[in-house]
Amino acid sequence: MERPKAQPAHVPQLFVPLALTGAILGVLVAEAVARYSGFPGPLPGLVGDVVAIPKSASVPWAGLALAMVGLTARLRYVAVGAAVLLDGAFAAERYLTGGPLTVGNGPTIVLVLLAGYAAVALQGGPRRGALRGIALGVLLVLSVKIGDTWLELTARTRPDVLDEYVQLADHALGNPSWLAGRALEWLGPGVYAVLHWVYIELPVAAIVVAVYQLRNVGGGRPWPAHHLVRTFLLIGLVGPLVYMLFPVVGPIFAFGDHGAGWQVGTFWPAAVPWNPDPQPIPFDAVTPRNCMPSLHTAWALALFLHTRGGPGWLRLLGTGWLGCTLAATLGFGYHYGVDLVSGAVLCLTLEAALRDPDRGWGWFRIRLVAGGTAVLAAQLAAYRYLPGLMAEHAPLAGPLLLGSLVVVAVAFHVTFHAADGDRRPDAVSSRPATARRR
Repeated sequence: MERPKAQPAHVPQLFVPLALTGAILGVLVAEAVARYSGFPGPLPGLVGDVVAIPKSASVPWAGLALAMVGLTARLRYVAVGAAVLLDGAFAAERYLTGGPLTVGNGPTIVLVLLAGYAAVALQGGPRRGALRGIALGVLLVLSVKIGDTWLELTARTRPDVLDEYVQLADHALGNPSWLAGRALEWLGPGVYAVLHWVYIELPVAAIVVAVYQLRNVGGGRPWPAHHLVRTFLLIGLVGPLVYMLFPVVGPIFAFGDHGAGWQVGTFWPAAVPWNPDPQPIPFDAVTPRNCMPSLHTAWALALFLHTRGGPGWLRLLGTGWLGCTLAATLGFGYHYGVDLVSGAVLCLTLEAALRDPDRGWGWFRIRLVAGGTAVLAAQLAAYRYLPGLMAEHAPLAGPLLLGSLVVVAVAFHVTFHAADGDRRPDAVSSRPATARRR
């Protein structure tokens, strides 16, 4: 077993500049592809966030909150005050002219101004820290715009969906979406409202955790080697690629009353269909094919993992958000059970690629990333080519499917959470033994 190589005193932090460069190129590519496909891309949305009506009220503010972690306390107060005043002015103008009452222009404009100010007026460590935080805020905004374009692209370029295959394979897990849908109907609108809020406000929880992790980096102080934003961005980059390979719309669309006439039938959640001969289903050009794997599950699991080293309230936040997200994805009919299993494998695989970067890329990391990738590929292949066998032999297929996730999870835990002094030589970290794992 190999030991991690000694790290130099200063390791260049390349994730943010590389990610920002990639995001800018991604915006340009997404805009070109969108224009070619006949719909507006991310650039009109970015312009709208500045001078028109923002598509989202929360994303620009989340981006500004993330950007402020690298600023001094004085700059934070100035930035928030300016964003509030600008948002108030835009909201007043829209109110007087009969427009929609929404916000988001202020923080977007302040983000741009902060970048210019940090580049020109700051020097040394404070400048690097400020620009790094601002870049993370900009990355969040750009990634959401690219993601919106990508989702529309999946609907326009993948006319057939594979829901019949996934639903048949889901018999191996007992069709949990149907069970959760009935349970949610029985629990009533109050529980539905809570779960819906948790489901749509996952980015808000992520910002809370990220700001906590980065709370001490203002004024040019050192940044942690790894934090939640890195994992969130990588999941958002890699996950949608699978959508193109495995287009799925979800139970409530393919088997429920949200299919707008394209559904196989109105089964969900009252009755579980059984079709031993699944076929691709033609579907509309509007509904995103964003089920396989469940990125909400991947993001919520990443949130859970990154709260384990925090105080009690943060651990409770991570645990509660994960549990409520899983309940919502199934209970709303947005995902099948197998989507959640594959989403968890995706999260653990990508987190394994990023966590503890000071340990480098030894065999301990290569085997985790390669193994997780192989498990995810095997799961997708089984859903597509062996759903009948999975359904017919559910008592065997279900435990095997869950067992594949457990194997990845145990390997991840042993590698990154083993106690100091573990007998495995390659489990020793180059950080001090007293350093807190995140």
